[in-house]
Amino acid sequence: MTAECASEMDAVPTDRFEYFWNEQGEWVEEPNKRRGGESGVQRIVSSKGRLLYAKRQVGHIYRSWLHPFGRPTVLRERDALHGLRLLDVTVPELVFCGARRDSQAQWQALLVTAALDGFVEIDNWYAAGERERHGEVLHERVLQAVAATLVRMHKGRWQHGCLYSKHIFVRVDGEGEQAQIRIALLDFEKCRQRLSAGRAAAHDLKQLRRHSSWNDTDWEKLYYFYKTAFGSSIKGL
Repeated sequence: MTAECASEMDAVPTDRFEYFWNEQGEWVEEPNKRRGGESGVQRIVSSKGRLLYAKRQVGHIYRSWLHPFGRPTVLRERDALHGLRLLDVTVPELVFCGARRDSQAQWQALLVTAALDGFVEIDNWYAAGERERHGEVLHERVLQAVAATLVRMHKGRWQHGCLYSKHIFVRVDGEGEQAQIRIALLDFEKCRQRLSAGRAAAHDLKQLRRHSSWNDTDWEKLYYFYKTAFGSSIKGL
């Protein structure tokens, strides 16, 4: 079995995989069939009262030249979480990751992460009227923070692989010029490193443009901040 656990969970039983596999909570992403198996996400509470999200998978794999017979996608997601943290990209804290084969030799896999406290999905931030409440000067800072976060990811040659606005979270602490803005990213099931930063950037930005609610003016501002921080324009944009 491949497994990893954060030190704060040392109080849970020795067989951490079995512990989390048996924990049950509200489904926030109902199990769906894809990649030859099932994958879904539940909201659970740790023994210390922390809100966690448990991604549960059965037979849900990806194949690559390194893993031609298949490997659970949560292991790829775990690798991305580690890599992005090293690049100072805010991502959910990894609490546990593990994979094992059942009696029929089918993969069972788990990825448990902590909730992003204080962060809100950026589309929900807009829907709550936060842009109007904070004003356009701060909103431009939000766009600049989003761009800077994506640049750090892409400079490390990491491609998110499924970058929609629902995967971008924002946290604003304070008001006016003193406000602190933080951006977080999540859902790295398809994340992988590309041969170049440009390839990673081109794929993700084209996808984000199609799957976001930003109007042309907002997108132009975001892309201006992005290419300024990246150091060049991105081919195809």
